Amino acid sequence: MKIEVTRSARRTKTVQARLVGDVLEIAVPGHLTAAEEHAWVERMRRRFLDSRNADRIDLAARAHGLALRLGLPEPETITWSHRQKTLWGSCTVANRRVRVANRLAAYPAWVLDYVIVHELAHLVVPRHDAAFWEVVGRYQLAERARGYLIAKGEEGMI
Repeated sequence: MKIEVTRSARRTKTVQARLVGDVLEIAVPGHLTAAEEHAWVERMRRRFLDSRNADRIDLAARAHGLALRLGLPEPETITWSHRQKTLWGSCTVANRRVRVANRLAAYPAWVLDYVIVHELAHLVVPRHDAAFWEVVGRYQLAERARGYLIAKGEEGMI
């Protein structure tokens, strides 16, 4: 993906990015330092790549297949979230809504499936107690996926 950065003296606070063809156009305030600009460019590039990867995966179909195979309830909705910075997924039990961090789209499918199973398990057992982990354990690659996330240094997010 090609990136074009435009500095603007009129832009004082916000950073804007849009994809035009294969070019990511990023507008930044003119007063940013080179390091700040670099950080914003990387943040916007990552956000667009995560969204592009996520668009290729049908979360509802994956959740349906996993629920059917493992005897878990299906969520009312399951969506990608670009706002989850410290969590891999979340589940609101009251309305059966599941959100999955879109950065997971770049991870192996079996890791994404683990996170989906983890969130579907909350529809059975809301807490992280022994009964909950027993439900998560129905997914045969659960320990492997947890190990993968731990190896990535992200065990606090699962």
